[in-house]
Amino acid sequence: MTWAIVPAAGLGKRFGGDAPKQYCNVVGRPLVEHSLNALLAHPEVDGVVVALSPDDPFWAGWRTMHGKPIYTCLGGAERADSVLAALQALPETVSEDQWVLVHDAARPCLRAVDLTRLIALGQADPVGAILATPVRDTLKRADDQGRSRGTEPRDRLWRALTPQMFRRGGLTRALLAAMRAGIVVTDEAMAMERLGLKPLLVEGSEDNIKVTTQADLALAEFILKKSP
Repeated sequence: MTWAIVPAAGLGKRFGGDAPKQYCNVVGRPLVEHSLNALLAHPEVDGVVVALSPDDPFWAGWRTMHGKPIYTCLGGAERADSVLAALQALPETVSEDQWVLVHDAARPCLRAVDLTRLIALGQADPVGAILATPVRDTLKRADDQGRSRGTEPRDRLWRALTPQMFRRGGLTRALLAAMRAGIVVTDEAMAMERLGLKPLLVEGSEDNIKVTTQADLALAEFILKKSP
């Protein structure tokens, strides 16, 4: 049994617009619906918990998709708050040792083959795993005036994607530890790394993009339209 969590309480201020970015329509459906569909269409995903902001007027009220349950809970101001709330809202049948996937609401182009590989390799790892891609661009370090002060080696650097996959109990403890230390973690792997754990990096597709800007939205539409 593998459940998924989708933190969707963010306001997407960098994106702009009248609605949070996860509700922008692409190919006739909101981004979050594409993300939910990618998860729940997979045979090894049993259900999803979505963390929403209070009084969210945009949530369409989905309760099932592909015959699988969709639950909701109230999220928080930070991503970690929402993920922790969703972990606590999982059904009681999901034990502390069971695997949980965390996937961005505005990452609609997840490929089934990548999800299959992540689940297989993650379940075989003692810590868990995340989808990621090696950094291929040349990296520059800037000075205070915005000028390039040097080129950074890109060997062993990866871009973190989602889903990220960890055991329910372990991820809960890692997020709580970060909160107690006053540290805002930007993804679940960061919380695990703080405890000295090393999640497995599973190479995923470059087009598993997170929509952050209007240009990303156009790219996501292109990717979804050409997907089989």
